[in-house]
Amino acid sequence: MRLDSLAPLLDRNGPWATVYTSTARATESAGEERRLAARAAGDELARQGADAATVNAVAEHLGALSPRTQPRGSVVFAANGDIVLDLPLNVAPDRSHVSWSALPHLGPLPELRGENPRCLTARIDRTGADFELVDALGTHSAGQATGEEWPVHRTATGEMSERHFQLRVENTWESNAGLVAEAVARRFQETGAEVLVLSGDPRERRAVHERLPEQLRAIAVETSHGGRAAGSSSELLDRETARAREEFAARHTAQALAAMRAAHTPGPAPAGSATAETVPSLVEAAREHRVDTLLVRPGGPDREREVWVGEGYDQVAVRRSELQYLGAPDPAPARADDALLRSALATDAEVLVADPQEELPVGGLGALLRWTHTDERAAAVG
Repeated sequence: MRLDSLAPLLDRNGPWATVYTSTARATESAGEERRLAARAAGDELARQGADAATVNAVAEHLGALSPRTQPRGSVVFAANGDIVLDLPLNVAPDRSHVSWSALPHLGPLPELRGENPRCLTARIDRTGADFELVDALGTHSAGQATGEEWPVHRTATGEMSERHFQLRVENTWESNAGLVAEAVARRFQETGAEVLVLSGDPRERRAVHERLPEQLRAIAVETSHGGRAAGSSSELLDRETARAREEFAARHTAQALAAMRAAHTPGPAPAGSATAETVPSLVEAAREHRVDTLLVRPGGPDREREVWVGEGYDQVAVRRSELQYLGAPDPAPARADDALLRSALATDAEVLVADPQEELPVGGLGALLRWTHTDERAAAVG
């Protein structure tokens, strides 16, 4: 899970109002229920000490939410009377979460947004490809690649002139496959996609696959479902794409957990398996921008542990007294998961959710690190 959609939260200081709410009900009375829920959320914010301008802004905004645009639910972040960010949720919350706190309440977000890998699909034929970008919010056009349109069809005779024509057709196919492969690689990088699905007839699809850079060849998924022709069914391609995204997410999380397990294995830790799992070690790593991947496990007791924060994302400490050395004149208490997720957002770290049945991370919070002080000392000696 990437947190780049939360970037506006770094531009404002708190305190923050945060509300997670469901819009999943579609009954006749759902609209009135949402208005009542909006009023209740405003009352709860006021009870927790929120200012009137922020309370009113949040209540009005929540009352206008529509299941048509946010079918499962929404999280709203507000400060100083302004709605700063409204994000759709991929999982409907089982209950509303209402918070007035020094930091945006990010703790529930990993489970409710989930890992949302972007998938680039390429519908390939002999003359080019149509690109689509797929994520939890839907499917969006991502442009197209166009090669030569003539000649692309063989003839059936065996005369010498026809054989030359067929050779030209073969050359056109080869040239177009190279153009499409270059376009796929370029579009994959431009869109920040993590999953690649190639669809279309086997020959053209395979020709493009073979011409991709090695890194993309290794991850590309091929399917015969879907095509460029008008009226081509997308249902089976959509299923293949959903499956590819789910498998990527599961594999990605499993790899991170395997690295964390390796750190628990007796003996020298394998390269690249530096980890942190206690709140003090995580806080220290966050301050020093060393967190590469933050792992959260639902229900872990460390997620609600109190830490202290300042306005800066790297102003976080286990004890209030530590923050005076970090330039924070007015420290405030915060949940550990909120503070670490804010730091992950600011330092472009990834966030993954472990299955609740997993034993790791032990306290519900853990991290794979970019580097350790041992690495730093070894580099200095070298």
